[in-house]
Formats: sequence, structure tokens, C-alpha cells
Amino acid sequence: MSLSTPTPLLDDHGVAAILGCARGSLQKARLTGDGPPFLKIGRLVRYRPEDVAAWLAAFPARTSTSNPA
Repeated sequence: MSLSTPTPLLDDHGVAAILGCARGSLQKARLTGDGPPFLKIGRLVRYRPEDVAAWLAAFPARTSTSNPA
């Protein structure tokens, strides 16, 4: 059995920077279940980069702001 080096986890500051939103908005989305999947390690909240990427990829790309959701 071989152990690979795990991908470093992101904190809410890092994810907020990636998403271009305020940290408080990310925290609120976490409470409502609207944000990316996260891990709770003791009192710490961490995000896997691949989970954040997959969450973002689930949103459809748009060509106009007038297109309906």
C-alpha cells in the first residue's frame, strides 16, 4: 500500500479569492447549503480544490446576462 501526498486543502479565504466573493458571502452560502462542498476538521472548515472546481464547473456558461437561468 502506498500513500500519495494529499492535495493541500483551502481555507475560506482562499476559496473566497478563487470565487471573487467576500469571505462572509462564502460563509453564508455554507450555512444555506448553496456553496461548494467542504470538510469540517475539528473546528476548521476546509475545501478540497477539486470539489471547488467541480462545483464551479456545474454552473452553465452564459453568453449574455439577458439569457434566462
